[in-house]
Amino acid sequence: MASITEPHPQQARYPNLVLIGYRATGKTSVGARLAEMLHCPFVDLDQALVRQAGRSVADIVAQGGWAEFRRLEKELVARYRDARGLVLATGGGVVLDPDNVAALRENGILIWLTADPAAIQARLAQDQPRDANRPSLTGGDTIREVLEVLEARAPLYQAAAQISVDTTHNSVAQVVELVLAALKSEETKNLGG
Repeated sequence: MASITEPHPQQARYPNLVLIGYRATGKTSVGARLAEMLHCPFVDLDQALVRQAGRSVADIVAQGGWAEFRRLEKELVARYRDARGLVLATGGGVVLDPDNVAALRENGILIWLTADPAAIQARLAQDQPRDANRPSLTGGDTIREVLEVLEARAPLYQAAAQISVDTTHNSVAQVVELVLAALKSEETKNLGG
């Protein structure tokens, strides 16, 4: 079983920054850069799940269906419930289970990375060689799948998130700056300023 990454003691008093959103909205790239800038550990929960399971997402889904993947995901999210001072990138479907959202919000600020469907489709097309790691969610073609799944999940992302940042026309560095500005704005609101 993989151990939870420990933040520096000073970081441990801060909440986690939890990136949520659909596939190809930049959660892993933005999360890694954000963690680097904030000098705190970064954990991609899908990558942690793959390491823990000892098999790819595609293999997990092929052998046990999406239900098995979601079960493993829920166990992993629960292990991070009490962690603090981390940047976490979640799988796109983490919001499908309200228990996951509650666990992530317990010590975290949920940041929804969005992108328009055309941008997501273009990014997924660029990732074609890695597509085996991203099994189809609906069994349909990519364009229809993106539209259907985004429509179904958007209300869940919106309900879970405290902050939302559009990644459509922004570089990773620009998205990180937008996230940091949104966090500062949230902090100011919470302090009554």
